[in-house]
Amino acid sequence: MVKTLYFDCFSGASGDMIIGALLDLGLPLDDLRAALGSLTVEYGSVTAERVLRAGVSATKFHVREAGSSHDRNHSHDHHGAHDHHHSHAHHHHHRSIAEITALIRKSALSAAGKDRAIHLFERLAAAEAAIHAIPVENVHLHEVGALDSIIDIVGAVHGLERLGADRIVSSPLNLGGGTVKCAHGLFPVPAPATARLLQGVPVYSRDPQMELVTPTGALLVTGYATAFGPLPAMTLSQIGYGAGDRDPKNHPNVLRVIVGEANDGNDEQIVEMTCEIDDMNPQLFGPLMDRLHGAGALDVFYAPVQMKKNRPGTLVTILSTPEHRERLSGILFAETTTIGVRYQEMRRERLDREIVSVETPLGGIRFKVSGRHGKVLNAAPEFDDCARVAAERGLPLKDVQAAAMKAWLDRAAD
Repeated sequence: MVKTLYFDCFSGASGDMIIGALLDLGLPLDDLRAALGSLTVEYGSVTAERVLRAGVSATKFHVREAGSSHDRNHSHDHHGAHDHHHSHAHHHHHRSIAEITALIRKSALSAAGKDRAIHLFERLAAAEAAIHAIPVENVHLHEVGALDSIIDIVGAVHGLERLGADRIVSSPLNLGGGTVKCAHGLFPVPAPATARLLQGVPVYSRDPQMELVTPTGALLVTGYATAFGPLPAMTLSQIGYGAGDRDPKNHPNVLRVIVGEANDGNDEQIVEMTCEIDDMNPQLFGPLMDRLHGAGALDVFYAPVQMKKNRPGTLVTILSTPEHRERLSGILFAETTTIGVRYQEMRRERLDREIVSVETPLGGIRFKVSGRHGKVLNAAPEFDDCARVAAERGLPLKDVQAAAMKAWLDRAAD
């Protein structure tokens, strides 16, 4: 069984919402405090409380800054990477990536957790640098160096590591709408840093008309999720709700995190795309297949069909992940004569796969080995390796394949 975590981002995501959901799932607050305190950052204190958002009970994560009698309001994280119009913002020390890296290296996070947290900050810095068209090392990092981001990112890394999910999946992210106030003026949602971090990820815009995905939320979700789509097939075990600051009417401003057990990690959402073509030069089908594979298609295959007016044609079928569908459709329209593409979402289950090198009397040959639940079900020598050996030794290809299979069977019997 595979422990699976699902980010249900119907109301977007932010750093404090993610930590709130993890606390709601059972992350001890004292454990989180210990992880944050180990950074030697004078952040003050962190607290959590139960709140209602449009009637939904959730956990709200707060930070009280050192020397302040008020909880730090995470809402400025909902206003873009450079928003400092809130009264507390000028108290922040904007640390550099080098300073943040040094702090994380001294923390109580595991070695893998430290590497993950540093990589996340580097991604955030790269997004800022791209927006301002300057090298990363020259960026004065407001959002990256702000205390809020350090707490949210390091806290989320610690909480997700402690939860120990084998697989993390996310829904498409609801960006909200309207505008967001940044240091350089009003921008339409999503804010520039958020948009940069969400490249290649499925998103949509729906009510309420406010910023729902923050830079930190986008960074964490995209940094952990390995797939995006509907809730995977699983047996539910826990559900946690992390609250945002605002409480819009008729819309629960919460991030829902669902944890469950799936049969294995090889059940995934895919898209099947099809179209029929009867008026294209057949020479173009070869380069088309190469182009589609290069753009992320999982598989491409052609089948002969009989079309209207008794014309022979070709059925083009493409399998892909949902996030690559639009790109592959664009290639089909640009590179073929089709005027329409059908698609449907479906699930597929696949075997575990690995490449194993096997020594044979003719030299090393790679095998594609597949199995399920630790049991090998198929093993096949790589055709290209067999063809190379056959050409080098002047042997029939079928003899090389037979020798390779014998070596595999002898190896398996040992």
